[in-house]
Amino acid sequence: QVQLVESGGGLVQPGGSLRLSCAASKSIGRIDVMGWYRQAPGKQREPVASISSGGTTNYAGSVKGRFTISRESAKNMVYLQMNSLKPEDTAVYSCNAVVASGVPTTVRNYWGQGTQVTVSS
Repeated sequence: QVQLVESGGGLVQPGGSLRLSCAASKSIGRIDVMGWYRQAPGKQREPVASISSGGTTNYAGSVKGRFTISRESAKNMVYLQMNSLKPEDTAVYSCNAVVASGVPTTVRNYWGQGTQVTVSS
């Protein structure tokens, strides 16, 4: 079981920056992939960025070059630095952890409660 708690959301003007934080209840070195997803009103949840236990990162095309995912293993933290924010980035951002274990392999997804990001002037 992995508990995830996000923080850092809020209201920001277009062009501004925010940093989201996700605190995990277990060592992130034992989590295969950690990522951020977002869901805007009336839209499906979509992946934003992910980082594997090996450090490989992936980004949605809409945020590439503006957002950066990183981790601080000693603190079991994952961050999402969001720069040059746009109104279309407005959404609830949720932290996700994927853990694969066992034989045969079982994949489990864990989610945080989400944090609201609003980009508006």
